[in-house]
This record gives sequence, structure tokens and C-alpha cells, in this order.
Amino acid sequence: MRYFRMCFLAGVSVAGLAAAAAAQSTVDSPSAVQASPLAPPAGVAPAQAQSAPNQAPPAAVPDPQPGPQPVQPAPPAPNVTPQPMQPPPAPPGPLEPQPVQPPPTLPVPGQPGPAAPTQQQTGLPDPNATLAAKAADTSDVASVTLAPKPVLMRAGQATWDQGFQQLSEAVGALRAEAQRTGLAVTGRPLSLFVETTDDGFRFEAMLPVAIAPGGQAPALGPDFKMGTSPAGAALRFLHQAPYDDIDSTYETITAYLEAKSITVKDAFLEEYVSDLNDAGDPNLEINVYVQPK
Repeated sequence: MRYFRMCFLAGVSVAGLAAAAAAQSTVDSPSAVQASPLAPPAGVAPAQAQSAPNQAPPAAVPDPQPGPQPVQPAPPAPNVTPQPMQPPPAPPGPLEPQPVQPPPTLPVPGQPGPAAPTQQQTGLPDPNATLAAKAADTSDVASVTLAPKPVLMRAGQATWDQGFQQLSEAVGALRAEAQRTGLAVTGRPLSLFVETTDDGFRFEAMLPVAIAPGGQAPALGPDFKMGTSPAGAALRFLHQAPYDDIDSTYETITAYLEAKSITVKDAFLEEYVSDLNDAGDPNLEINVYVQPK
């Protein structure tokens, strides 16, 4: 509303200015011309001609041109911010000479070439690795899957009274043969009981080892051979007691299999988590594996 009021007042002011300008521009009446009277027309008496009243002067004619219009101010010039002048680019400096690579040298005939860089081995074998991971609850039976491993083997037999001593000597002989031939040990020693009688048992002592690249086993002694550990599904029972008490563990295994009606293979596999140094060691730990048929 304030904008429209300002426009209306501006129009009234312009109209007043135009009227005043028109009044000032009125032309003044011309003065009477001093001249001798004209002769009266024919038939008119001179007295009548003189008695005729003088005609009134013409009315003032207003100036047809309108008054001066107000001049509109010119729009302000835009504020242009001067831009800084960019300095001219510097001339490129002299190029540095690049070193010249010497030509490759050719091997001299008859001389061996440089040795290839040796690769750093990653993932060294663990000599204490077991066939299956240890369960969180060791008081119960665990169902596991045995992965086949290459093993260094030695067959043996013993009476029940000399069983622990014969097993310990067989494991020691396997470690000595692996060290002599350069085979890396990759797990805990094993014993597979292949036959039992009233007098004793026959067994195959095993030591997991790593085969050299190329799959060729080294030359072994007459009492040793290479083989593969048992593989497949198995039940693992834990024995943590002196070796003299291992019969109680086998009684538990037999009772479990009968209660579950599980038929297993005739061979039992023992894995010695602890070293066979003392048959009376109360902390001796042995994994006993049985495989269902």
C-alpha cells in the first residue's frame, strides 16, 4: 500500500507542474496598430463607419507544446571487482640429463648364472598339532573327522608288561630317523594297534612329517617306511591319567559303544599329546580314536 500511495502523489505533482508551465507560456495580446482609417464602403455614411465599435482582440492561444518532463536518473554502473593479473609463466628450466642404463650383460658360456632368490617360508609346520582340534568339554566323547597325513612308520610288537617301554622306544626311533633324513615333524606321534592277544599286541608307530617338494621321500633305514595316517569319521576319547590306568579308559570305550550299538573297526589309534617319558605321570594326556565301520 505504501508503494501505490507514493506513485499517486508523484502523478499529482507532475500535473501541477505542467499546468503552471502552460500558463507562463501564454502569448501576450498585440498592441493596437496606429494607422489611418480606411475609406468607408460605398453607400455607408462616414459617421456610421466611425461609430462602429472596435473589434475585440483575439483570445490568447495556449502553447500546444507540453511542459518539460522530469529527467530519469541513469542506472548505477555495476560494481566490477578488478581481477589480479596472472604473472606470465616462467620459462622452463634446463632439463636434467637422465642416467643412461647400461646394456644387459650376457652370461659367459660355461659359467653358472646368478642364484635365484630364495622364497621365505610361511606357515611353518607345527610339531605339536593333533589330528583333531581339542574340544572345549573334554569329559564327553567327541565326533571328529580325521584328515590323512603323510607319516613315517615303524612296525613293532610288545608284551603287555613292556608295552609302554616299547612304544616310547619306537617313537624315539622315528624322531631320530626324521632328523637324519631332514623330514620336518608336523604333528604328535601315533600308535595304531593292529592286533591284540592275551600275551601282547602288534602296533605300527607313526610320526606325521612333511614330504619334500616333488613328492619324493628320502632314503630311509631298513626298519622305516612312509605311509598315511587313518582318515575319516571317528570318535575321540580322552585319557588323562598314568599309562598304567589306560585299561579303565578302554573299559569306558567298550561300554559306550555297546550302549550306543556302534560297531567299530578292530584297530585302535592312540595319539600321544604328552611325551612318553614316565608311565606313572598323572598328567599324561592321550587321545584314543575309534572309527565306526
